[in-house]
Amino acid sequence: MSEHEEGPDAAGSSEPTQPIPPAGHAPSTGQSWLPPSEPSRSSAWQPPGTGWGPSPSPWPPGPAPTARSRPTRWLWPGVAGLALLVGLLGGAIGAALVGAWPLQEGPGFVREGLDGVDTNESVPLGADNRSVVKVADEMLPSTVQVLADSGGEDGSATGSGFVLDRQGHIITNNHVVAAAADDGTIKVVDRAGNRYNARVVGRSPVYDLAVLYSGRVRRLPPAALGASQRLSVGEPVVAFGSPLGLSSTVTSGIVSALNRPVTAGDSTNEASYINAVQTDAAINPGNSGGPLVNLRGQVVGVNSAIATTGGFASSRGNIGVGFAIPIEQVRITADQILRTGEARYPVIGARVETGGEDDGAGALVDEVMPGTPAESAGLRQGDVITEVNGLRVTDGIALIVAIRSYQPGETIEFTLVRDGDRQVIEVTLDAEVG
Repeated sequence: MSEHEEGPDAAGSSEPTQPIPPAGHAPSTGQSWLPPSEPSRSSAWQPPGTGWGPSPSPWPPGPAPTARSRPTRWLWPGVAGLALLVGLLGGAIGAALVGAWPLQEGPGFVREGLDGVDTNESVPLGADNRSVVKVADEMLPSTVQVLADSGGEDGSATGSGFVLDRQGHIITNNHVVAAAADDGTIKVVDRAGNRYNARVVGRSPVYDLAVLYSGRVRRLPPAALGASQRLSVGEPVVAFGSPLGLSSTVTSGIVSALNRPVTAGDSTNEASYINAVQTDAAINPGNSGGPLVNLRGQVVGVNSAIATTGGFASSRGNIGVGFAIPIEQVRITADQILRTGEARYPVIGARVETGGEDDGAGALVDEVMPGTPAESAGLRQGDVITEVNGLRVTDGIALIVAIRSYQPGETIEFTLVRDGDRQVIEVTLDAEVG
């Protein structure tokens, strides 16, 4: 089969942008947290579905899924375990630092990372632009539909993505391509309906990001990359993607909130909290991996999660609560994947409580692992961390999100309370693959 096929999209079932329950508790009776495309089964809370093949049953207890299992789900932090592993290191992984990871060779890999590709750092539209039409004209040529077929019982999935550079790399969500990453087939479809074979360069379950490569995609213009850190609550944004398999769909809304902690993993992967951009722009199943764009025509995030309500089919899908991975994290993860095929995240080697009552006093350290940065820094069980580099930490989730804003190898300062006394310690972050 040639790498480039002409013709309209003939996708299978659409891949849901991952649903999440509301903050702090499971929904009350009468609500069900299921994929918008699946009928409600009961009034009790159930884990979100995947959109891959038959409807799944609630997760059984057991080990974390392997790379061949169904895509990861987005969960609200309130349903996470009582203790979260901020970072448990051991063996060679514990000794590895940022510069020690081996570079990869072959199609799609770039030794220099983002420095070795031609991204678009321009500002396509002026600061006075208020036209969604102009934003659509700029971004649609760079937006693609992603078709992933596992070739097995997991079936097929439809997601979205955007062109990262002029070398043929595409950004999407890990949960869109995870089941097809090894033995399945992946195609991307441009605005004109042209299809291109693609392969996974690397993916990050922790950040729910993946980098694809297709040499024929070089003909498509790369999307302009912006900065989510410059966003303001209330600022207009535009979402692009293929909801329900409807390619090149454009919706608009505003930034509803910034730095919203959500988790990009499933219930067994407790090390996946990130700060998300919340928006009320309509995001539905199939939007996963598509760009969230400001009115200057720049990508500021990757659409990845939605909150849904249960009940009748017409009440599920978009309810105006969607979440996007900040573009700053996308840049970091893409750079790592291009170099090594893997992504890394910072760890300290301690468990902190993430469930139960939240009094806003800080992050309670539940356990410190031996031979880790946390132990070396003098962190102890029972310490309450209240600040990271001078910024307040209210609970365990806030601590994890704060740590994630730094990179492995950096040294950060913890302010903590121990036996009623305020202390300051320094911790040098280590790394894990994920």
